[in-house]
Amino acid sequence: MSHQDTLLVTGNSASRRKAVVLLSGGLDSATVLAYARSQGYECYCLSLDYHQRHIAELNAAKKIAAVMGAAAHKTAQLDLSLFGGSALTDSAIAVPESASEGIPITYVPARNTIMLSLALAWAEVLAAQDIFIGVNALDYSGYPDCRGEYVKAFQAMANLATKSAVEGKTITVHAPLIDMTKAQIVRLGTELGVDYAMTVSCYQADSQGKACGVCDSCRLRSEGFAAAGLADPTHYKERP
Repeated sequence: MSHQDTLLVTGNSASRRKAVVLLSGGLDSATVLAYARSQGYECYCLSLDYHQRHIAELNAAKKIAAVMGAAAHKTAQLDLSLFGGSALTDSAIAVPESASEGIPITYVPARNTIMLSLALAWAEVLAAQDIFIGVNALDYSGYPDCRGEYVKAFQAMANLATKSAVEGKTITVHAPLIDMTKAQIVRLGTELGVDYAMTVSCYQADSQGKACGVCDSCRLRSEGFAAAGLADPTHYKERP
């Protein structure tokens, strides 16, 4: 897959603050993009092709960025299957289809740190002082890099490590969904006009983006729509 650099035109963007928004193509990141735009930011979306099992999410991210008026969308390439260690990067490890205790095998080592680091690099180039990420500590799947203390620690590191911060333009890492339930996230996105039918959250979605309906991510997503009292627009695979 070649490097993508999709430029999208938005009106009156010159006076707006720039922000880099991490966009996976899933429900949470689409909600964060809508939220950042609602706060008046000119959004530069960054996705990561890390050779994940659920590659359909990258196609979803491209569509979401275009439909939701991002100023630009880039997809960085970094093959984390080189290391493996996760059901999302190693085809020999099955995606679990039931809840498990502890940190699940779908955890990708250092993924959020890598993505935030790439976002930080682009933010410096753009002279942007804001980064948005859709991590969530309440309805998360046990991932250590989805906690509030992690976000704060990364922000502290970013402001030690960058030319921008040393020269007085500090970086803020925004995690607006961090303390929200999945139902609250779905309600917020719905209020902001997010079309969740475009999003792909499933850990093992097929090439058309159809969800398995049984993995942990599908379970959390389905429960979120049910708790919010909203219809689930997810496209599911037919199961035998």
